[in-house]
Amino acid sequence: MTIIHQRLEKAFQLTKDLVESLIESHLKLDIANVPSNSIGSQLWCIIGARQSYLKAIKHGGTWQGFSCSLENKYSKDEILKLLDETMNELKTITVNGKELDILKTAIELLEHEVQHHGQLIRYIYANKLPFPQSWNDRYTV
Repeated sequence: MTIIHQRLEKAFQLTKDLVESLIESHLKLDIANVPSNSIGSQLWCIIGARQSYLKAIKHGGTWQGFSCSLENKYSKDEILKLLDETMNELKTITVNGKELDILKTAIELLEHEVQHHGQLIRYIYANKLPFPQSWNDRYTV
C-alpha cells in the first residue's frame, strides 16, 4: 500500500470518527453570525467529492463530473453508510503513483478531505461540541 493510500484511509477514518461522535441534530448546526452552511452540508460535499474523485481515479484520473448520492444530509445513518461505502471503495483501488494522472487525482481527494477537516474544526468549536479522541490525537484540538 502506498503512502497516499495510507493517508487517504487515515483521513477517511477521521471523518467517520467525527460523525460517529455527533448526534443527529448536530448535522443541522452552522456557524452563527458568519456565512456558513450546516455540518450536514459539509458532509454532503465530502461524500460527493469522495464518490466523484474515486470515479475519476477508476477512469485513469480523468474527471467524470461531480455527483453525490447522499439524499438526506441530516441523516447520520445515511452519512455513515456512505462514508463506509466510500472507504470500502477506496480499499479496492490501486493508487501506486505509476500513473501521474491517478496520483494527482488521489492527492486532490486527500487535499479536499483534509480541507473539510479544517472547516469542521471551526464548526465544532463554534458550537461547543466535543471532539473524538482521534481528532485530539491528530489535530491537537
